[in-house]
Amino acid sequence: MALVLRATTNMMLRHFTQPSMSFLPSSPTALLRSTAGISIRCAASSSGVGGNKVSARLSQVNQLLREAEERASSNDGLPAPKITLDHVTVSFARSGGPGGQNVNKLNTKVDMRFNVKNAYWLSDRIKERILQMEKNRINKDGELVISSTRTRTQKGNIEDALEKLQAIIDAASYVPPPPSEEQKKKIAKMAAIGEQKRLKSKKVLSDKKAFRRTRDSWD
Repeated sequence: MALVLRATTNMMLRHFTQPSMSFLPSSPTALLRSTAGISIRCAASSSGVGGNKVSARLSQVNQLLREAEERASSNDGLPAPKITLDHVTVSFARSGGPGGQNVNKLNTKVDMRFNVKNAYWLSDRIKERILQMEKNRINKDGELVISSTRTRTQKGNIEDALEKLQAIIDAASYVPPPPSEEQKKKIAKMAAIGEQKRLKSKKVLSDKKAFRRTRDSWD
């Protein structure tokens, strides 16, 4: 049951913290959320100082919710940045794609290179997202390489490669809307229930070990 609750909570959090392309955020530091009235505390974990001990799992849920709200508030509905030929370097090669008599004869294949780290016109958040999403297509020089052989002309393939790059930038720029109050309460409730079940299971295991130690002392 605890595994089901945890999986459901993760799925709901992912909706508010992930863009359209799948990407899992790195583990956030255990930081309690102190705003918007959703500081989760578990009664079963009141053994800490002042009864305020909070598990890393609940702190992570709080942190992810807060980060989702901060990203949404900082976005301000701004459109995604637009990429142009001034932001890339283009080279041509023999094309093996469509072209009939021109196949392997004309340099219509386009290799477009976009240096993500040096893209001053992109915010740090967008650059980090691109570096993470496209890490398998970025070379050692920090260049994202896009190829196109879709058309039989250089102009058409340049436009196609730019469209591919723009789609990547759009995905990295996307900020999901923050969760509603109802959704936050549901996530908090499920996380707290999962934590209570985890602590209960942990106590059962602890009691079992204590019983074994006591039994061994009889021998």
